[in-house]
Amino acid sequence: MKARVKLVDGITFVAESGSGHAMVMDGSPEVGGRNLGPRPMEMLLMGAGGCSAIDVVMILRKARQPIVDCVVELEAERAPEDPKVFTRIHMHYIVTGKGLNPAQVEKAIRLSKEKYCSATIMLSRTAEVTADFEVREA
Repeated sequence: MKARVKLVDGITFVAESGSGHAMVMDGSPEVGGRNLGPRPMEMLLMGAGGCSAIDVVMILRKARQPIVDCVVELEAERAPEDPKVFTRIHMHYIVTGKGLNPAQVEKAIRLSKEKYCSATIMLSRTAEVTADFEVREA
């Protein structure tokens, strides 16, 4: 896997993925940024949510569960001193489908957290990662 991060102006950067996608990252105005994109740590948190959401959707589809939507709401706390690593991450999954089995949803989330999601497993080395979920009928 490769990526490239290039300074554009001030502390605004363009991050380019090895798969050919780009995204602007920026700092807050308090540190000289212009608020033109997410902060790098926000991207890390979003990446963890995306990684786990992909797992959950794939696991549920493989289990032939009628999933139509999956949202992961994340909330994180960081250490007060440098390095300001994540110390707590809570992931709330909202899974929507027609007649979804809540036990299957719970199993998919557990498998993602414990076996498949590289991002959350890596972050769990510094942060307590917790999860809960709700199932909504489509």
